[in-house]
Parts: sequence; structure tokens; C-alpha cells
Amino acid sequence: MNVRREWLKEQVKLLITKKKSVIEQLELIDTLGQLGVAYLFELEIKDVLSSISSSIEIIISDMEESVNLHGIALLFRLFREYGDLQNSQLSLESLIRSIKSESLKVNIEQDIKGLLSVYEASYLAFGGEDELDEAGEFAAKQLSELRKNSSLDPKLGEQIDYALEIPLHWRVPRLHARWFIDFHSNQKKIDSNLLELAKLDYNRIQSLYKKELKELSRWWKDLNLVCEELGFARNRPMENYLWALGCAYEPQFWRSRKENFKIICLIAIIDDIYDIFGTLDELELLTNAIEQWIIAPELPEYMKICLLAFFNTVNDIANKILLEKGLHIQLYLRQSCVDICKAYLTEARWYHGGHTPKLHEYLENAWISIGANVVLTEAYCLSDDLTAEALENFKFYPDVLRHSSILIRLYDDLGTSSAEMQRGDVPKSVQCYMNDKNVSESDARKYIKRFLIRKHWKALNERFAANPNLLGSFKTGLLGLPRISQFLYQFGDGYADPNFESQNRVIKFLIEPIPL
Repeated sequence: MNVRREWLKEQVKLLITKKKSVIEQLELIDTLGQLGVAYLFELEIKDVLSSISSSIEIIISDMEESVNLHGIALLFRLFREYGDLQNSQLSLESLIRSIKSESLKVNIEQDIKGLLSVYEASYLAFGGEDELDEAGEFAAKQLSELRKNSSLDPKLGEQIDYALEIPLHWRVPRLHARWFIDFHSNQKKIDSNLLELAKLDYNRIQSLYKKELKELSRWWKDLNLVCEELGFARNRPMENYLWALGCAYEPQFWRSRKENFKIICLIAIIDDIYDIFGTLDELELLTNAIEQWIIAPELPEYMKICLLAFFNTVNDIANKILLEKGLHIQLYLRQSCVDICKAYLTEARWYHGGHTPKLHEYLENAWISIGANVVLTEAYCLSDDLTAEALENFKFYPDVLRHSSILIRLYDDLGTSSAEMQRGDVPKSVQCYMNDKNVSESDARKYIKRFLIRKHWKALNERFAANPNLLGSFKTGLLGLPRISQFLYQFGDGYADPNFESQNRVIKFLIEPIPL
């Protein structure tokens, strides 16, 4: 199977370098990404985009003259995805001109391919790019109307439904790759060698995930924290592995996945101690102990059990990097853990004091308490390309991490806030906005979905693009964690209480291979 995969890779390289039109080149790069195999051809993709970049003004002019909405939107999206801000800006200006063009308006309502491309491109917007927002909203409205046509090709209808449910930029890449492969398996629209390679590679990576999950589940079981003293805590190894995958899904990031899984499992237990079990006095003691990195004798026994495992795990991760690279990451890992526990304590004080914070006050604390600061700090410290200089330059915390964390928190709140309020927890963003503005829960949810989430995705897009040299799995995690959060909480609490829809998607993602 490996021999076949290597042969297919060479055939696809030939396909990429084969002479073709600019539109065909762009569509091939996009297809490689959506199939989940772009990481195998990074150099080839870079060369193609560089070649297009050298003639960008002529290419844009030709596309405008031929009224190629699909091509211009795809050009913009790919340049922005690959971090070429200058050419993405030129493409954006062309896209806006084209949408306003009188010659385009005659055909735009029937140009489904173009509308889909504009819709997907609009989710790469930065703050202030209002015309791109308007173009995306227009495209979505037109697609919804065209979907009602009874004579529409069923596969095209399925494609429209899928796009309008969640935009491509917000989807989990590996899960989307599975859908994309399945969708195109019987259509003959994708080169057969490329499609076969995508299937083989998907199954290969899925097999790697299964081996890792088996190994990590054994580690978790051997740690023996699912015991009588901690019986109140969540025991979700599968879901914790999904979070680790969200941060680092590409196969080369195996170390980050494994070590983040361990931290996520332990942070989830500590979260439950603060949310469910500990008294406020105990939580004050726990926070002080974590800040000093000691197991204080006055702590209750269940806290000592948890902290021993937590400290040992963090210290072990740090010691491995010290031995391998001579880099001292322990203080960075410890600081992120201290910060999250202080945020947990703030929420516990709010709850025990009956305080409902303003939305801005809640989010100022909640972007830390969601835990991405710990996961992403660890991902940064475990990056293969980490140097002493890069470690010294790490800031607690860059804006790009903050916006990523807020998105994770908002998705979490939309999926869990009602249930958590019923069991006894601090008000979440939904309740805070309801209280601030005296509106219904429905109106608060609409505000968060339609305004806050879009606002922070735009800010994340902009900060992400402005930092092209981000390290390894830290870089993938900044976008990946909000995506996995959206995935887990789309149909309710897919983390603590997954329903049938959530379980079915996880099985397809992690368990069932693609038929060959």
C-alpha cells in the first residue's frame, strides 16, 4: 500500500506541474486542500502560486473581462489562505468591482459556481471589509433561492446545502476531507490518481489516529484518576483526543497531539473541581497551591490526587524538551496553567456570590477559562521549529490567541449554557447578553451567532495573516481549535453529552475507513 501511495504522489506532482489554464491551476490547488493532501505538495503549490503571482495583474484583468466571478473569488481565497496579503488585496478589489459590474448582473443569479466561490471567499474577510461581507450575504441569499428550483441537479443541491450549513473556512479539515472524498467518489470530476491518493492517505492518517487514541486511552486508564474520590469528574478520552486533533491534525504533529491530550484530560478534571465539587474555601487553597506549584498539606485528598498527576505530567513534558533541545519550557507551561485556574476561581467567586457579569466582563475572563491558552502554549513549546529566541519572544498572550479563544468560548456557550445553568454554574455569554440588553434567549443567541462570532473570526483571520511565521502546531491550532469547538457544539454539548448526530460524525471521522 505504501508503494502504491508513493507512486500516486509522483503522478499527482506531474499533474500539478502539467501545463494548464490559471483557473485549472487554482481549482487543482483548492481540490488538493479540500481532499486533505495539500500538506504533501507544499513546495509544488508554492511554485504554482508564485508563478500566478508574477502575472497577477494580467490574470485579474483577463478574469474581469471574461466576467469570471468564480475565478476571481477563488484567486482571492487561495491567496488569503496561503498568506499572500498583497495579491489577496488585488484580488479582493477585483472581486468587488466584478460584483458591482452591470455586465455581471445579467448572469449572476444563475452562476451557482461563482456564487459558491463568493460565499466561501467572504468568510476570509478581515474587519472593515464590509463590501466582502455584503457580497457573501448576497451570494448566500441567491443560493438559497436557487436551491428551491425543483429542476436543480441533486448533487448541486447537496453542495449548496452543505456550504450554507457551515462555510468551508469554519470546518474541521479532516472531517471536511471525508465529506469531499465521499461526495466526489462517483462523479469523475477529479483525477482518478488524485482521488485514490486522497483515499489512501485519509485511511493512513485515520489509522494513525486510532493507534494514538488506543495508546493514550491506556495512559489515561493507567493514571487511575477515574476513581471514587474523583467520581464527579468527566471521563471523556475520545472527546479530549478530538480537542488535541483540533490543535494538531497533520500527522507530523504527533508529539503535540499526544502531550496536549494529557493536559486536556487533566484540565477537564480541574475544571470540574472548580465548577461542581469544590467549596469556595477549597478552591482558594487549590489556586494558591497551583500558583506555588506545590501539593499543600491542607488540601483535601481528592485535590492532592489530581494535583500529583497534573504536576507530574506537566513536569514530564517539560523535562523531555529540556533533555532533547536544552530549552526550559516548564515556566511557560506552568504560567498558562496558573492563569486558567485563576480564571476558574473568578468564575467560582461570581457563582457563589450570585454575580452576573456584564458580557465584556465575562468574556475578559472566559477567553482564558476556556483553556485554549494552555493547549496553544503547550503547542508552541512543542513545535519542532522552536528555538531559544522564539521561546523568549513568546507573549502571554498574543491577540491572535485571544480571538481564537473567544471563538471557542462562544461556540461552547451556545452548545452548553442552558444545561450548565440548570446544574449550577456561572452565567455564560448568552445569559450575560440577555441580562445586559433585557432580551430573550433567542435574541441573545442570534446576536452571538450573527455578530460576535463573525467579528472574532474576522479579527482572527487578520491577526493570523499578519503573522506568517507562526510555529508548527501553534499555527494550526489557532484556526483548528475554534473549528473543532464548532464541530463539538453544533448539535448541543457534543463534549460532555454527545447526541446521536455528534457520535455518528465522530465514528465516521475516527473509526470508519473510506472504502477503496
